Amino acid sequence: MIDYFKNTFNATADVSLFTAQFFKELFKPPFQINEFIRQCYAVGFKSLPLVTITGFIMGLVLTIQSRPTMVQFGAESWLPSMVSLSLIREIAPVITALICAGKIASGIGAELGSMKVTEQIDAMEVSAINPYSYLVVTRILATTLMVPLLVLYADLVGILGGYVGYNVHGNMSMFRYFSEVIESLEFLDIMPAVIKTFFFGFFIGMIGCYKGFNAAKGTASVGIAANSAVVTASLSIFILDMLAVQITDLFF
Repeated sequence: MIDYFKNTFNATADVSLFTAQFFKELFKPPFQINEFIRQCYAVGFKSLPLVTITGFIMGLVLTIQSRPTMVQFGAESWLPSMVSLSLIREIAPVITALICAGKIASGIGAELGSMKVTEQIDAMEVSAINPYSYLVVTRILATTLMVPLLVLYADLVGILGGYVGYNVHGNMSMFRYFSEVIESLEFLDIMPAVIKTFFFGFFIGMIGCYKGFNAAKGTASVGIAANSAVVTASLSIFILDMLAVQITDLFF
């Protein structure tokens, strides 16, 4: 039991130091603009197909599954509002973040883990290149920026999927559907959901980089780093979402 608490304390201290180093290196030149743009492309654009399919299916399934209950209570006309609020407030941010945790965090963990095992990171240090600034800062900034954009895109695609799902058994024009969606949304429905996605992206990038950067020696450690990055990032998303809901309920 003592060893467990000791290991937990040491791991928490290591993560805290790793995070503090990120903020230290963030404002220290030279800035790796080209690598940052490349990581934005890898994190954002290459995730669009998966986010598109997932977002569309979320809106489609949610609408089809909710329709019988709404019809039973005579509230079928509220279906567009219910679907859009559910997607924007909770479903789209969490599901999209989990997808990014599975795709992005594992990719970062495996990539940096393999570089650690093959001593490429040590070679960068010998070549007077700051590996933390080049490898870690750019990836964390890319995930922090791109995950919120992917969530907003998933919101739009999910609402479009809801429109298709509504017209499976009903008949409503796209103009009327989106008019009802826009009328039902308020500023406080969108902003808290968007703000928490920045934290989702930050933790996805931070955990993926930490696991890969601190991988042990041996090829097996690459898979361990990738798997650990996915599990830890997914768990952190649920914890952050729980905290965000409590804070939103308290202040808004």
